[in-house]
Parts: sequence; C-alpha cells; structure tokens
Amino acid sequence: MTEIEKLLQDYLNYLEIEKNRSPKTRESYERHLREFFKFATPKTPRDLTETKIREFRLTLARRDIKKITQSYYVIAIRNFLKYLIKRDYEVTAPEKIELPKPQARQIEVLDYKELERLLDAPKSTSLRSLRDRAILETLFSTGLRLSELCSLDRTIDLERGETTVRGKGDKLRVVFFSEQGRKAIKNYLEKRGDVDPALFISLTRTGNPLGRITPRAVERMVAQRAIEAGIPKRIHPHQIRHSFATDLLMNGADIRSVQELLGHANISTTQIYTHLTNQELRDAHKAFHGRRRK
Repeated sequence: MTEIEKLLQDYLNYLEIEKNRSPKTRESYERHLREFFKFATPKTPRDLTETKIREFRLTLARRDIKKITQSYYVIAIRNFLKYLIKRDYEVTAPEKIELPKPQARQIEVLDYKELERLLDAPKSTSLRSLRDRAILETLFSTGLRLSELCSLDRTIDLERGETTVRGKGDKLRVVFFSEQGRKAIKNYLEKRGDVDPALFISLTRTGNPLGRITPRAVERMVAQRAIEAGIPKRIHPHQIRHSFATDLLMNGADIRSVQELLGHANISTTQIYTHLTNQELRDAHKAFHGRRRK
C-alpha cells in the first residue's frame, strides 16, 4: 500500500469516526478522491500538486460534467488537503483551489391553484386516501425532504404540531405542522389498525400494511394524485418543498427563518427562491410598466 493510499484510508476513517459523517458521505468522498488519484497517480502527498489538480479539473470540464458535480470533486480534494495539513504534511494550500462558479438553478414551483387541487386530490375515506392526503399536507406544511418524510415515526407531537427531524449532514431541526396537516394525520392514524412505528406506511392493493413507506412509493403516489388533479405535468415531491418555501417568502417570512425551516446549511441555497417571490419588484412592474400604452 502506497503512502497516499494509507492516508486516504486514514482520512475516510476520520470522516466516519471523528467527524461523524454518514457512510454515504464517506462513500462519496472515496469515489471522488479515487477518480482524482486514478488521473494524478500520486504516491505521496507531495504529488498532489496544484498543476495536477488544475489538469484534473480541465478533464472534468471537457467531459461536460455539470458544474455542481465538478464542485463535489473540488470539495473532496480541498478537504483531503486540509486533513493532510492538520497531519503536518506540506501540500498545496486548499484555498488556492477555487470552486467552480455554479450555474443559476432553475426551479419549478407549482401554481397555487394547482397546489390546492393536488392537496385536495385524495377524496375518499379509505386508508390509502387518508394516508395520501396526510403525506401531501405534511410535505406542504413542513417543507420536509422526501427522505425526512419517510423517516417520520407516529410518535410526532400532534398536540404541539411540531417534531424534530434529522436532515442532511446529520443536522437536527424543528419542523411545524399546519392545522390542515395535523387534522389529516389525525384522521389517517385513527384509521390505522396496525402497530408499525412508522408514521407513513406502504399498503397492499387490498389496503394491508407493508411497513415503512419508501421514497419511490411517495414519488409514484404524488405523480398519480397530480394526474387525478388534472395537472398537465409530472409532479415530484420536491416541488411541494419548493412551494412551501415560496409560500413563506411571498407571505412575508424573512429568508433566515426559511433557511432554518428548510434545513439549508448556506443562505445561498435558500436565495434561489427570492427571484420568484420579490414582491417589491412585482409591485414596481405592475405600477410603472406600460403606463403610456392605451
């Protein structure tokens, strides 16, 4: 085993044990760093030169890889260099390696009337329909990510209308349920006859419980309910999270609060919604645009 290979293993163990990163994070860092090592063929830390890193980034750009994906490679390399510096190795300064400028993200938000139709799509009193309504109302009232929704347990505090979730980066945050969300969950749980601890469960065709619902099952359900609601485009659960954020901002919530509610580590991630919700710009356009036209 080469010196650099041993250091890589030490670093990955450090991520998992001391930094408490998830196995998926460890796997991602290892994949990105190994691809860089395959290109640069380093034997020692001294071989991780600024030139080699720049050449590797050029090959990524020429492979037409998305900017955000290129960023993952750069972040992995920079953090590995930081670790080596902490271990007293003389390597390229991480701050010399700049992140690629990200492209502006395009997000698709449901029209409010479409959102209302979607939330109202499950109409019957069957367990499946009550579950689907509860899921849709929960997505809209909490802004949860799909994985976070699926991990909820039925021990949530409906009386207080809030619960704590563990999101990206193993970070905890509090989310809140609207009155409609609490009512939908209550109706759904009253219909449940099983003792499964999961809040949302998958069901057989005949309505029997199958255990905790999967993200894929929620995606299929949302897409089907959107068809029933007459929405002429494919809808993904994450679009309901977008609607949650834009609804808050359009009704006057400050961006820092929305950042906390969404569980974003950086405010820049939350700012993608501001161009959709800038009421001052909307008012200025309405008041002053085209006034000379007859």
